[in-house]
Amino acid sequence: MEAGGRAFSVDLLERNGAKGHGIITCMAAGNDVILIGTSKGWLIRHDFGVGDSYDMDFAGGRGGDQPVHRVFVDPGGSHCIANVLLAGGAETYYTHAKWARPKVLSRLKGLVVNAVAWNRQQITEASTREVILGTENGQIYEIAIDEVDKKEKYVRFLFELTELPEAIMGLQMETATTGNATRYYVMATTPTRMYSFTGIGALDTMFASYSDRAVHFMELPGEIPNRQLHFFIKQRRAKHFAWLSGAGIYHGDLNFGAQHSSSSGDENFVENKGLVSYEKLGETTKPRSLAVSEFHFLLLIGDNVKVFNRISQQIVEDLKFDVVPDSAPIGIIGLCSDATAGLFYAFDDSSVFQVSVQDEGRDMWKVYLDMKEYATALAYCRSQLERDQVYLMQADAAFSAKDYYRAASFYAKVNYALSFEEISLKFISIAEQDALRTYLLRRLDNLTKDDKCQITMISTWIIELYLDKINRLLLEDDSISVDNAASASNNAEYQSVILEFTAFLSDSKDVLDEITTMKLLESYGRIDELVFFAALKEQYDIVIHHYVQQGETKKALEVLQRPNVSVDLQYKFAPDLIMLDAYETVESWMTTDKLNPRKLIPAMMRYASEPHAKNETHEVIKYLEYCVHHLHNEDPGVHNLLLSLYAKQEDDSALLRFLQCKFGKGRVDGPEFFYDPKYALRLCLKEKRMRACVHIYSMMSMHEEAVALALQVDPELAMAEADKVEDDEDLRKKLWLMVAKHVIQHEKGIKRENIRKAIAFLKETDGLLKIEDILPFFPDFALIDDFKEAICSSLEDYNKQIEQLKQEMEDATRGADNIRSDITALAQRYAVVDPDEECGVCKRKILSTGGAHQVGRGYIAVGQATPFYVFPCGHSFHAQCLIAHVTQCTSQIQVQYILDLQKQLNLLGSTAKNTGANTKDESASSTSSVDKLRSQLDDAVASECPFCGELMVKEISKAFISLEESEQMTSWLIKPVPSQKLLPMSI
Repeated sequence: MEAGGRAFSVDLLERNGAKGHGIITCMAAGNDVILIGTSKGWLIRHDFGVGDSYDMDFAGGRGGDQPVHRVFVDPGGSHCIANVLLAGGAETYYTHAKWARPKVLSRLKGLVVNAVAWNRQQITEASTREVILGTENGQIYEIAIDEVDKKEKYVRFLFELTELPEAIMGLQMETATTGNATRYYVMATTPTRMYSFTGIGALDTMFASYSDRAVHFMELPGEIPNRQLHFFIKQRRAKHFAWLSGAGIYHGDLNFGAQHSSSSGDENFVENKGLVSYEKLGETTKPRSLAVSEFHFLLLIGDNVKVFNRISQQIVEDLKFDVVPDSAPIGIIGLCSDATAGLFYAFDDSSVFQVSVQDEGRDMWKVYLDMKEYATALAYCRSQLERDQVYLMQADAAFSAKDYYRAASFYAKVNYALSFEEISLKFISIAEQDALRTYLLRRLDNLTKDDKCQITMISTWIIELYLDKINRLLLEDDSISVDNAASASNNAEYQSVILEFTAFLSDSKDVLDEITTMKLLESYGRIDELVFFAALKEQYDIVIHHYVQQGETKKALEVLQRPNVSVDLQYKFAPDLIMLDAYETVESWMTTDKLNPRKLIPAMMRYASEPHAKNETHEVIKYLEYCVHHLHNEDPGVHNLLLSLYAKQEDDSALLRFLQCKFGKGRVDGPEFFYDPKYALRLCLKEKRMRACVHIYSMMSMHEEAVALALQVDPELAMAEADKVEDDEDLRKKLWLMVAKHVIQHEKGIKRENIRKAIAFLKETDGLLKIEDILPFFPDFALIDDFKEAICSSLEDYNKQIEQLKQEMEDATRGADNIRSDITALAQRYAVVDPDEECGVCKRKILSTGGAHQVGRGYIAVGQATPFYVFPCGHSFHAQCLIAHVTQCTSQIQVQYILDLQKQLNLLGSTAKNTGANTKDESASSTSSVDKLRSQLDDAVASECPFCGELMVKEISKAFISLEESEQMTSWLIKPVPSQKLLPMSI
């Protein structure tokens, strides 16, 4: 590794690792657990996670050397398989982290196990799942063990190398899920070959398939002390592999997401394969052991571990061990790795060393940068300064290759390695304005919102570069000129730059200085872009003024209709717009309800002052009618203007309809019109609109003037005006006399014909005028014979009226007689009461006597019976019960009235009883007063049955429970019983 500290370091972990059980022969590690095998058949386990260790004897007390040949532990540190060499062969043991004694796998007796492959994806603490074992005689077995069962579930033979029988030296397995099935990939190595097995289904099925097809292998012959196969595991998935072969280190990436078919038909998951020859290591001695990290190979050469970067193919570190020569005469024996903890271990015959890794990928960006793999280098960069160096190298390479646009994009990403000014001068010095513009645009993308000043300066510079580019395009082609925009539109590059420029203006509108940008656009003559930018900055007066000058009314109106445009601009440009296109302008006004028509009156008067064709639709009248009839505008100015425009038309029908409209109809105290009637009268007199004047006179209640003017226009109109007066009979008669006088005195014709017209006129007055009323209007020499028929008709009318009055008098007399008869019959009316009839209130018999139901003077008692009321509906009530019921149900005012009557009756009764009547007159007077009060009390309480009349209907709103009964209702509420703590009872 380079500057920044060493990535790999060596520490002595334990000096006497075998603990007196011989010497160390092998070691394995996983999940902070190391397992050490000794020459005397002992297995020593160190669990650094819990700080525990223990020894396990595989020899079983047998004497002599029984060395542990190989020991294997799963990545989780729970399962261990060890192979022990005995005098008569070999035995394989299994032990679990929770076990105190190992379990011998009897079905593997005699087999020397050199390699074990764990199913890392499916293994658990309780079960090994599928485990593959490779033996010295070239056989492959499958085994599965559950910790609970204390024995193997099965041991299954899978495969045997028959073509070239060699010992299995390395074995690795990886699985991948394909749909609902599992795909296995197994890599096995021998001293000269590396075999690959792959298939879907169970392991035995996969290996059985190779009975009728060739096995894919890579052959690398050569001599080496220890041939090893390692996978680098990250997040329980193999990423790449390395094989320590006789010819070199054969390595590659593993991609189990890819499914590339090999020449043999098998799917090959190995990519980027390569062979590192031992000459690159600069050593004459070949490595004795190998370990694999993410980016490096750890090679045990002699007593040193050389760290070889597999990407750069260079040795980056040389690790030395603190070995005592006397204690370790044979030196470092081997290496092993803990993929879960990311640690490496080395061991000699008595000591254990730990090789720690500290951020080995921190300088990998430099490695990839030197290899010009820029994308990968950026992925490993950890600071902006590192990324700057990658971008700078890419930019310099592109700049040297004269790929200036690409260079500009990379230079824009550089923040610290090179200054903004230096990069800009690079492009200015070679006159690459387009590349400079690209650089500035990309530079803007990389700036933050806090760099406001720099963003504004760069954006303004880009504006000028765009304008310069547009001018250069115009100058390069003779067919393109400022005055020939149609030709310019045919130039694809020109149009592309214009689109880019407008898009940039739109994106940068918030950061550009408004005044500076507008001056730039104006100085280059880019009026369209100036208008576009003004619209972006909401300077709509500039935009609309431009469209008005160009005569583009529709575009100006579209701008005015935008929701964020001030309504004041409508009034400002209304005179110009209505003169340019009155139809479009008025249509635009009618689509919005924000306008105040009063402020548009100057523009409308300007338009109305211009001459218009007879058949042309008057747009101002159309808009004013819309305001009056649809918007219900009440402004007198608007109504007066519309009235004046109607008055100037040849046809006065629209004027008359307008005058007859009642605009305030339906509103409380609303006026019938909003125009000025005096102004309307002057205007109509000036324009000689006499019928309109008649209507205005009538509306102003000047009926005599209205009739007088109407007689000059049309007598029929005068008659209609005279008929309008209904509440003043004298005035109405006066108006009709005016009409009659005009008809008699001003009609030309034969005298007898005029008399007949006058007689016919009398019929139209509907009896208001008589013949005697119009006779004074005729000349003195008129003959009475001409009026004979009218006079006779008048006399007949008088006679009919007299007869009608007589008939009405007779009808009134008969009606009075009928009323008197009804009164006499009413006094004789009676009702039959059943002896068992009950009172509707107290439910006692109506004919009960005495007791609490007796009342004072004023009631007519029948024998000893209590006074009562009987209604036509059949309901009966004691007098006192009825009074009590009515007073409970009626209003407080009526209750007070009934109580007052009762007090007066009682007072009169007690007075007469105490003093007695002195005279007959006094007795009669007292009786009369009692009867009067009694009648009033009857009317108050017995005018209708309380159960069948209006009183019962009103009781709907009465509450079921009265205020007096609320306390009684509360007493019936069920209150919760306080909870009691119950103690358990023992029997």
